[in-house]
Amino acid sequence: MVSKGDTAPDFTAPLANGDIESFTLSEHLEDAPLVLAFFPGAFTSVCTHEMNAFQDDLTAFEDAGASVYGISVDSPFALNEFREKLGLSFDLISDAEKELVEAYDITMDFADLGVYDVAKRSVFVLDSDGTVQYAWVSDDPGVEPDYDDVLEAVESIA
Repeated sequence: MVSKGDTAPDFTAPLANGDIESFTLSEHLEDAPLVLAFFPGAFTSVCTHEMNAFQDDLTAFEDAGASVYGISVDSPFALNEFREKLGLSFDLISDAEKELVEAYDITMDFADLGVYDVAKRSVFVLDSDGTVQYAWVSDDPGVEPDYDDVLEAVESIA
């Protein structure tokens, strides 16, 4: 699992920003601090609450210089719909190929539902060198991150 002090695995994946574009992490490190908020699935109650919480705090994150991205294994089309439905002004990254959850070693299953290899609810804050300055991973998909801790991590980098 990716931990504080590690170099974040680089990736290229579809970016849902109203359109669909390609996003390569290493090309956006100048926008650091970067908040990568992995969530299990769009349109679920806890994930909806989490993305709304980041939206509610977005001004504070942006004032600290951060760029926030939500990431899930949903398709970029579903993520654009989720983004629009919630009125999110930050972008979402699609890991439909499940390469990011594997690279960050944060996969989990809902075997009783027949759903496999989704993201554990996780937050990573990266600096401009791509070093993980904050890592939080939950084995319980019903637990949300401490948003104040995430903001403090961002502010410590900025």
